[in-house]
Amino acid sequence: MGEPLPDVSKHKVIIIGAGIAGLAAATHLSQHDMNDYIVLEAQDRIGGRICSTEINDQKVELGANWIHGVLGNPMYELAMSHGLVDINHRPKLPSIVATTMDGTKVPFQLLQETYGAYMCFLRRCEDYFTGAFDPPPGIHSVGEHVQLEIAIYLEKIPNADTRTLQRSIFNCLLKRETCITGCNNMSDVDLVELGSYKELQGGNISLPGGYSSILNPIFNKLPPGCLKLNSQVTKIKWPSGNDNGTDSEDSDKTVIEVDGQDVTNETVYIHCGDKIYAADSIICTLPLGVLKSNEIFYPKLPKYKEKSIARLLYGVVDKIFLFYDHSFLGKDMDEILLLWDNDEICDWSEKIYSFSKINDTLLLGWISGNEAEIMEKLDEKIIGDKCTEILRRFLNDPYIPYPSKCVCTRWKTNEFSRGSYTAIGVGSSQLDIEHIARPMHINNNKIVSKK
Repeated sequence: MGEPLPDVSKHKVIIIGAGIAGLAAATHLSQHDMNDYIVLEAQDRIGGRICSTEINDQKVELGANWIHGVLGNPMYELAMSHGLVDINHRPKLPSIVATTMDGTKVPFQLLQETYGAYMCFLRRCEDYFTGAFDPPPGIHSVGEHVQLEIAIYLEKIPNADTRTLQRSIFNCLLKRETCITGCNNMSDVDLVELGSYKELQGGNISLPGGYSSILNPIFNKLPPGCLKLNSQVTKIKWPSGNDNGTDSEDSDKTVIEVDGQDVTNETVYIHCGDKIYAADSIICTLPLGVLKSNEIFYPKLPKYKEKSIARLLYGVVDKIFLFYDHSFLGKDMDEILLLWDNDEICDWSEKIYSFSKINDTLLLGWISGNEAEIMEKLDEKIIGDKCTEILRRFLNDPYIPYPSKCVCTRWKTNEFSRGSYTAIGVGSSQLDIEHIARPMHINNNKIVSKK
């Protein structure tokens, strides 16, 4: 590794990132009596994409919104053990209204019927993962398969107006799916791998104190002084035998780890501005978007890891919060589904699939993909004005007020995230996730990977 570096802080383990993955790794080390570690966090807060805040005296979730599922979910168990879940709260079923661009409300029965058909299409996509049967020839993505199912379904609808209306509902649901999946278009998502993701039973749970309330119970159990905020990692120098930014000839070789043998006897150096840290081991929990956009490993990671990082999708999903001084939506309107009448998106705003009511004076819009990236570059007043134009059109009400404040997330342009969450793109698989997570060990300048 060359001459000894001055003023190097040495630790047994260094964890990069204080999002929920980094905090979980730190907790695991502490639970096993390994406390010679630090956590380096680039931002001035912990949590990563768990980011609750207060705006206009109202709590909002800028990032992660819910704990998904109850049974077997360690996040839910942690929240319960610290009294963060209101077990007496029973959320009422939302009142959903779907409207066309001229303000016509779709009959709820038709909306329900179309949604039921759509969910059947999606479930059939998930079934391919078991390998019981093969997808249709030439169909490789979820989007392609669902569009095929939609075409077959609509052929059987005799009324042309009903077909057009249901087509608009299907388009709206597919936009919604991109926000759930974290992609630009469902045609980007691998068909066979969709079923590899399993939802835990119990529905979506929100925490009354905000999702960020789950962070302190974790952080408070960590050793004092282990967290280093405002410590952006710019370089990770690991001893692969080369330090010229190129793969060594051993980069693609897989060597079986000797059971129980400590094969790591060299040091990893981590650069944070003018500070340098050294460790026997590091745990890197950087978001996939950051790994895609930055070359911080010197030398580069093994090719199998680089290829997996490239294959997986890391999409952007943003939120648009509209604050109002007074309530203007009826009590029977909790969410407005926007049924755009065009199949092709012509303006960034047409990717917004709905506005939902967080409370009487706060609405939330969702947007994903390329259109979200365009939105992130716009001034929030322009975004708020555009949303008002949309609401006035779809509700056929020219007197809907402009918001007193518009706040938008910008996860793509956030240099510490570069997106929102991972999806399995066409041609990638769970194996790519395993490749990225696979530990690397160093012994005589060879990469030794766990299988």
